[in-house]
Amino acid sequence: MTIQKFVVTADQMRQIETRIFAAGMPQAALMEKVAGLIARRIQELLQSQRSSAADCITDLTDLTDLRKRREGKKIVNSQLPAIGVLVGPGHNGGDALVVARELHFQGFPVVIYCPFSKLKELTKSHTDYARYLNIPFFDKVELLKKCDLLIDGLFGFGLEREITNSTACAIDEINNLNIPIFSIDIPSGIHTDTGEVLGTAIRAKHTFCLGLWKMAFLQDKALEYIGTSELIDFDIPTADIAAILGDFPAIQRITKASAIQHLLLPRSPISHKYTNGHLLIIAGSRRYSGAAILSALGARASGVGMLSIAVPESMKPMLSSHLPEALVIGCPETPSGGIKELPVGIDLGVYDAIAVGPGLTLEAAIAVESVLESDRPLVLDADGLNILAQLGTVPILSERSALTIITPHPGEFKRLFPELADEMGDRIAVTQAAARLCGATVLLKGARVCISWQAEGDSTVTYVNPESTPALARGGSGDVLTGLLGGLLASAIVRNSPAESVAATAVWWHARAAIAAAEERTELGVDAFTLTQYLIPALRDFSE
Repeated sequence: MTIQKFVVTADQMRQIETRIFAAGMPQAALMEKVAGLIARRIQELLQSQRSSAADCITDLTDLTDLRKRREGKKIVNSQLPAIGVLVGPGHNGGDALVVARELHFQGFPVVIYCPFSKLKELTKSHTDYARYLNIPFFDKVELLKKCDLLIDGLFGFGLEREITNSTACAIDEINNLNIPIFSIDIPSGIHTDTGEVLGTAIRAKHTFCLGLWKMAFLQDKALEYIGTSELIDFDIPTADIAAILGDFPAIQRITKASAIQHLLLPRSPISHKYTNGHLLIIAGSRRYSGAAILSALGARASGVGMLSIAVPESMKPMLSSHLPEALVIGCPETPSGGIKELPVGIDLGVYDAIAVGPGLTLEAAIAVESVLESDRPLVLDADGLNILAQLGTVPILSERSALTIITPHPGEFKRLFPELADEMGDRIAVTQAAARLCGATVLLKGARVCISWQAEGDSTVTYVNPESTPALARGGSGDVLTGLLGGLLASAIVRNSPAESVAATAVWWHARAAIAAAEERTELGVDAFTLTQYLIPALRDFSE
């Protein structure tokens, strides 16, 4: 079992921990183990010459220099960075105290901020021992100013009440110090499941998630508080995970292993173009001609065996020049250059899958209706979704017998499912609800793309992509994904592979290409066309 794929709610994590303690693991022993792992990891990060966490963690020299500059002193690289440890009343505070103790033993100047008088028994014991070691304690935020790094152990997973009064003021003061913060398990003040800010929250530069990934790490609104993140694996028995989550958990992170599983590589040595799928893309208009090109380039990278593209008649020469291998179909067009309808006599049944929407405009409603009435597996995006919303999302999709994958961004999602618009705060839950409503595979775009489809009964299967980059926040990036996904879907259909699962593969591949492009060109240098050029090189991620 790959530990990285699992995602838990606060309640599920409590149940798993309860099983571990009931089996005989002493709570104090587990705290020592977890905090020891964190302390060692902090030292590794501080001692590295470069940040291993997306430039959020500076090296040891930089941290010391930062403190010296703030104090107006001459820079001398001979001291370890001063570390402030924020201790809460519960076991998250206990973890923090053990981390403080271990760093103290390694020679780091450590101070402890603990404004709480009532502590849990185990946390109180660690507090007593830290005082015995003469580690300074105080309850005023201003005394943290001389620290180079803060470790947040105020509140762990499971917090549900809003942080108010003096504690809220203290957290705001801590954030305003502009000192790098490492959070233990989850930034204090973040709801474990929804990622909601409970009044106020620590803005961490780096977060150590303990044991299993929590839902908040896959919720867009929590990301600016979490910073970079990593999992601290403390060896939870797989039997305990399976007992609570089941053999196939309802929510999983997309991993490299799961993405590769549905890539359909290596190919059979006797495969040919017809065994690798035939995709039809319906896209483009005079105003948005580039959308058709970008989606087609995405499909090209997928390795689909045959690619046909239906565009307004006047766009045929342009598409043929960019994609000479594609079969370009000219459609009757409106006076303003949109697709009026599909050509008379076109047989949609010859295609293994159809991707429709990029750059169409609402003038293509007749063409979209024709596709929706077909029995072909579909990918619907952009104006394909806007037209679907006008026709009636739930009744139309519920009547389709073939697989349908819809790929809305949040604005399109609200138009498709107005009844769910007020529930967008929990992206995972709302994607699952939409999948149950319409019976389609729902791919909700965002910093953490969420994909859900209905399984048996009322249950859903959900995948969330844990990695992406702001480089994808550019016009046309979604068109590339539509083509890539359409090509993978056509290949899966013709090979009788699990078709729904290719959505996760496409999303992961698309994000990995953007990450690779951003590493070479910076996040500002990744336009949608550039993104298409990194799709094939990104395949190295599948083979490494």
